[in-house]
Amino acid sequence: MQKFLFELNRDEDFQSRYLADRRAALAGFDLSDEEQRALSEPDIGLLFHIGVNGQILMHFAAFHSIEWQDYLQLMRDGLDAHGPVREGVYAVTGYEGVESHSARLTQIGELEEGDI
Repeated sequence: MQKFLFELNRDEDFQSRYLADRRAALAGFDLSDEEQRALSEPDIGLLFHIGVNGQILMHFAAFHSIEWQDYLQLMRDGLDAHGPVREGVYAVTGYEGVESHSARLTQIGELEEGDI
């Protein structure tokens, strides 16, 4: 899917083919039905949820004349509708935030001091 978007973002001929027939432009790429639907609608929120890199996705949104603030909201809406990002760099990794991380480091530091 990232390859499809990369090509679409860079190749004017491919952009023309996509605009003429979105589904036909997807042929030749190994995409699930869900991915094909998200790319042809376009569904920015679903694409973000699936794991499309935000740098690539923002160009796809701009290609579809989606304004920056709307793009950001569509990603938020996608998380609300579909859940956390499934794959890729934005996938949920279990990180619980700065406060939780700091507390854990404090606990580790106290254990190490007690072991000395």
